[in-house]
Amino acid sequence: MRIIKAKQLSKDEFEKYGSYTDVTSPNGYGLGGFYPDRVGFPVSGEMALGISALKSERIEPMRVTKAEYHNKTSEGICCLNDDVVIHVAPASDVPVPELTEAFYVPKGTFIRLNPGVWHLAALPVHEAEAQVMILLPERTYVNDCIVVEYKEEDWIEIQL
Repeated sequence: MRIIKAKQLSKDEFEKYGSYTDVTSPNGYGLGGFYPDRVGFPVSGEMALGISALKSERIEPMRVTKAEYHNKTSEGICCLNDDVVIHVAPASDVPVPELTEAFYVPKGTFIRLNPGVWHLAALPVHEAEAQVMILLPERTYVNDCIVVEYKEEDWIEIQL
């Protein structure tokens, strides 16, 4: 099993996987208290976006045993009640667990993953359960979700 350390979220380190913004403490140009278009989320035609709720339980140790990706869409992730750790690996049509990186994401930070980026649930850091908002085009989880379980020798432990 490989051990990786969760990195602090930064534009330079994360931009190959997607983008992010702090929705609880926005800065820069605003229209009063409204801060528009901080993260783009491209959709096409009549595509409807769905907001889903995820309850992610804390696990000790933080261990990655599987991952998923979406071919046709980005995925939005925002934890509402806790800091979380997310794991990501570059877009590929085959699993690349050896390229997995982990990022420490403060609560209230909206993450947008690029299409094809390997990932799975955000892992809570402090709380027993993270309350996570997921943004995906409707029904992506049934028509564009490839999940792969790793061989035990490819499992990854994430340390803070």
